[in-house]
Amino acid sequence: MHRQQSLFDYWTQENNDLVKICKKHEGQKAVGPHLTSDFQKLLRKIQGVPPETDHAQLELSVVYNACICFIAQSQFTEAELLLKQAAERTLQMKGESLCQLDAPIVWMTAVKSVKNTALHRFLLFLPCLQWAIWLATCQLKPIEDFQETSLFEAIIGGVGGEFGEHAKEKFRIVPTLVMDPKRLVELLQICSVIAQGAEKLNEGRGSEALPRLQAASKLPAPKALVAYTHLLSGSCLTHMNCPQMALQCYKKALETDAQCVYALHQSSRIYSELGNAQAEIQALHILHLTLLLPSSAEPSTAGVHLLSPFLLLASQSLKNLLSVPSPLSVLHKLALKCILNIRVPEGVKHYLDLLAALHSEDHHGVKVHSEFSTLPRLPKLYLEAAVALLMAQRPADSMALCTEVIETTLELLPEKLVIEEPEEGSEALTQGMREEGEGTLAVFLWAAAAYLLQGHCYSQLKDWKQAVTHYTRCVNMLVKVHFKRKDVQTEVSKAGRHLSQTADLHILQRLKGLSLAGRGISFSQMDHLKEALRDLQLSLQAVPEGIGAGLWCGEVLWRLDRKREAAARWEVTWNLPTQSSTESLPLYAQEPSFGPSLDPTELRHRIQKLGPV
Repeated sequence: MHRQQSLFDYWTQENNDLVKICKKHEGQKAVGPHLTSDFQKLLRKIQGVPPETDHAQLELSVVYNACICFIAQSQFTEAELLLKQAAERTLQMKGESLCQLDAPIVWMTAVKSVKNTALHRFLLFLPCLQWAIWLATCQLKPIEDFQETSLFEAIIGGVGGEFGEHAKEKFRIVPTLVMDPKRLVELLQICSVIAQGAEKLNEGRGSEALPRLQAASKLPAPKALVAYTHLLSGSCLTHMNCPQMALQCYKKALETDAQCVYALHQSSRIYSELGNAQAEIQALHILHLTLLLPSSAEPSTAGVHLLSPFLLLASQSLKNLLSVPSPLSVLHKLALKCILNIRVPEGVKHYLDLLAALHSEDHHGVKVHSEFSTLPRLPKLYLEAAVALLMAQRPADSMALCTEVIETTLELLPEKLVIEEPEEGSEALTQGMREEGEGTLAVFLWAAAAYLLQGHCYSQLKDWKQAVTHYTRCVNMLVKVHFKRKDVQTEVSKAGRHLSQTADLHILQRLKGLSLAGRGISFSQMDHLKEALRDLQLSLQAVPEGIGAGLWCGEVLWRLDRKREAAARWEVTWNLPTQSSTESLPLYAQEPSFGPSLDPTELRHRIQKLGPV
């Protein structure tokens, strides 16, 4: 007996030495396979001896340690086999046999068989490992059933520590564990709530998940997991149409974990919906900086041993909910928002940073092409950056970008392009008619927009002849697109009522209206008033809501001594309905905020001096 005791002491020491090695390498991404193999070899030695209550704690300790290592390496089948063998050995000690039952019932039977013994509290450690396997393999229904059992209640209330004082008195050497079972249970509790909450959110049952998520935020757990409970609570409240309360949850998530990128992403979306542009820009700026940090891709989980929480949170529902855009996509959105909200210097800087990143071979260790699919096509980015540079009074730089677009697109353009009319009542667009697609229409739009912006550049430089030339090139490019309707081919200029049927054709019509307006304004600066009036009226036919064209049309009429018509045109322009947000339009298809302008106060003063009819 003394010899056998010495043997068990030796095995206990071997177990403890392996645990020390595990803890020495704590914080590494994975447990080495050799450690798992060593625990398994040790277990085979112990199981070569008939099971006895006196030495069962050592055997169950090694089972626990080996299973933790298997789970950490995603070897779930091997871990489940060890757990089943442990249940069989436990029942064998009590003269009972294992029936083919579900895991919770097997463990309830095994735990009941050792009730009121020193093994009872210790045996509660092992069902936790089955719980971990279910969680890591996204089996949420068995977890829900398990949580309804008395065994689950016993685990929540009875697991903690490794050995009591009575065990330390009985054994000269006490077996140690690679992970504190109490910490494991706390980890499984919060991860289960997060996984189940994500699933309910995915099913549209966020209101059911919210109370448990809010309660879980108070559990002892790594800060990244507590932040996740706030995040999902915020998502529930967003789905419940409570944006302000959702923002408070995202704020708590950031207070818990400053690198919580999903909270920043969702906050920016809510600010956008609430129309708080400045707060949205601030959130996007912080999100972009955070995404660039090396640690932002993998939240901190200090205090967790061996088992990564993110191994246990592998559900697709959670991944979908917590997905965030790439750093380059965020930078693009930030640049665009700054320009739309007249924060021009910031917008220009962000666009230039974006273009520089796209031209670099590698972006913070991630190949650019892996993020490029989430961005607009490169010609469109060049055109947006060109608009930003124009707004910053940098026409030469803007023109250089437009020249790049023209040089890369002209070779791809046919002599003309025929667009089939979409079927009546159909909103579906063919791939060739999507601007973001690879269709020829998109290339026509980019080339035409580049000429339009070059016209704006020359207008800003007050080189009116060159401005007229480039506006004309834009118009000539656009009239190459023909709209085919019921076997009758019509130039796009005669098909205005049908252009709104697709986004691309609407953009084409806008570009035509803006180029005609630009050319008309340029003619007016050279005192070619008849040509100016012609182009401005054509512009208003293409885009009736054009503010610049309306005001300058009135100005030209006034100069032609048709003052009553001019006053009427100004009144019509001022009474146009307030335009809804134009953010859905490309930046280059929006009314320019630069170039020659008219003072509305001075125009109203003229009308007053004109007097009543």
